[in-house]
Amino acid sequence: MGLCGSPADPAALRAAAREARATGRRLVAVVAWEPPGGEAGYMLRPDPVWAEYGFRQARDRMERAFDAAFGGVPPRGVGVERRLVRDQAWRALCAAADGPHDRLVLGVRAGRRGLFRHDGTTRRVLARATCPVLTVPAPRFPRRLRAALRRATASDFDSASRL
Repeated sequence: MGLCGSPADPAALRAAAREARATGRRLVAVVAWEPPGGEAGYMLRPDPVWAEYGFRQARDRMERAFDAAFGGVPPRGVGVERRLVRDQAWRALCAAADGPHDRLVLGVRAGRRGLFRHDGTTRRVLARATCPVLTVPAPRFPRRLRAALRRATASDFDSASRL
């Protein structure tokens, strides 16, 4: 199960938990990260503080995804393992699910040309994975709601929580 911080993450996490529960396997959630600027930039100017910042961002992305998917409560009946891997996303995902009985679950964003307009990570995983890959689409919002969400700011949500 790969997490990238997209709106598809909660749906993909719930699908992965259902899959793990049905098969009696563990749910292994993977967030791949690299230092800001990538590994090549880090090699030119190594900065452990900057690398630690990238690690914290990845850890926070993992926490937000689990909070959005399960409300902060671990899924029932499923063993969960969380992995933060310093590598490119497609490489980390293919390495995490390399067994014949593994299954990769990826959240995908629906593009303007339909669901199967995948980003580079998804395309690479689909091309290189040695196990079945389940892609879970992000939820679709009505057009008016999408436009309102794009214009929303943090203060809009803050004032709504006071009601």
